Amino acid sequence: MNGFADELNSYNPYNIGISANRSCLPGENFCLNPNNFLILVVDDNNQNLQLIGDILEEAGYETTFAMSGKRAFDRIQTAQPDLILLDLMMPVMDGLELCTQLKANPVYRSIPIIFLTASTEKDDLVKAFKRGAVDYITKPFRAEEVLTRIENQLLLRMQAQQLQQLAQQEQEKAIQLEATLQELKQTQIKLIQAEKMSSLNQTIAGIAHEINNPMSFISGNLDYVGRYFQSLLSLVELYQETYPNPTPEILQHQEEIDLNFIVEDWENLMQSMKHGANRISQLMLLLRRFSRLDEAEIKSTDINQDIDNILTILQKKLKISEHRPPIQVIKAYGELPRITCYASQLNQALVNLLNNAIEALDEKAQTQRHMFQEPPTIKITTDVVCRQDTSLATSNFILIKIADNGCGIFPEIQPKIFDPFFTTKPVGSGTGLGLAISYQIVVKSHKGNLSCVSAPGEGTQMIVEIPFSDANW
Repeated sequence: MNGFADELNSYNPYNIGISANRSCLPGENFCLNPNNFLILVVDDNNQNLQLIGDILEEAGYETTFAMSGKRAFDRIQTAQPDLILLDLMMPVMDGLELCTQLKANPVYRSIPIIFLTASTEKDDLVKAFKRGAVDYITKPFRAEEVLTRIENQLLLRMQAQQLQQLAQQEQEKAIQLEATLQELKQTQIKLIQAEKMSSLNQTIAGIAHEINNPMSFISGNLDYVGRYFQSLLSLVELYQETYPNPTPEILQHQEEIDLNFIVEDWENLMQSMKHGANRISQLMLLLRRFSRLDEAEIKSTDINQDIDNILTILQKKLKISEHRPPIQVIKAYGELPRITCYASQLNQALVNLLNNAIEALDEKAQTQRHMFQEPPTIKITTDVVCRQDTSLATSNFILIKIADNGCGIFPEIQPKIFDPFFTTKPVGSGTGLGLAISYQIVVKSHKGNLSCVSAPGEGTQMIVEIPFSDANW
């Protein structure tokens, strides 16, 4: 018990110490000093007040007195006692009524109340205990009994308060540990984010290297192919003019290859090949812009243009699938200023949110196809909003809303969707990091807000708010 005693002693508001002359808990080395305690004595009999007062003052307690329940309540509000000795039977407001009022008040509920009574009727004592009394002392008073009962209750109260302080200390430690755990999780997310971005950059760099060289050959050679074909066509036309009556073999071969169709279609073929080559070049340019391989710092960007670039990258996912028609994208862009932000990170957050919307529509198409009364739709809204805080300071935000008419999110799940590693997908098909990373980017990196409004079967709306300065507007 000594170890526990030492710990309790370190949280001692009452100057508890080791003393042979002080009252102690049985089996413990903790003693109380009566000088540190205020006791309120309430009795309508002046002789009883005098007698109790002498006993307490001789023992070293500080005392205060009241001869009625009302005056006692006033005294308690002025100076809260550590213990109350309360007469059971008093006019106007008896001890039971005062005890009931005190126990109903959270401020005074913990004050131990010992009833003073001349009655030994069990019914009266039961009523007293039911109202919140901790003990009783019968009249006539015996000094040893009075002091022992008071000391026991004060020691018990001290022990309870000290244990409460220890519990509070442990709770604070638990809160600190939880905060540390959250910091570790956030650090882990950052590490995973950095690793994913590093892997993405390497992948894009490799793709760019592998595709750019062949695309340069293709794009450059298409012009030569066009000129060569035109030269060959001119030669064929010259032969037709020079020899208007070809041999039967030439006529037959001309019909087999459908020369007239080739002449008509070659320009379409050339245009489609050029368009395809330009499309590939455009996609590579978008990928390079998106990844910002050499730009880890803050920079100015156009959010509307960034969203368009992302939609271009996600175009394949938006097309018709086995279970659903193509996803309609409705763009309601407002007039936005260019903002200074971590553009690459913010792009990834928007990709994550749009991917989630697409996956929600896919899930609904597979599991609740009959519920698609309207085509699968994603609506993207951007705008500028201004707000005033409690100090009337104005803040500007870029508002981005990404809404889908997918399967929605159940209310009990919504508080968890931004938690790291939380996912409703089957094992192996989701990391549970997409929304957590988006939250990290929007809230932590950009000091913005990311929230969700959703209802099962009705869809989900993700709301992003990115603050920006007046200088951008």
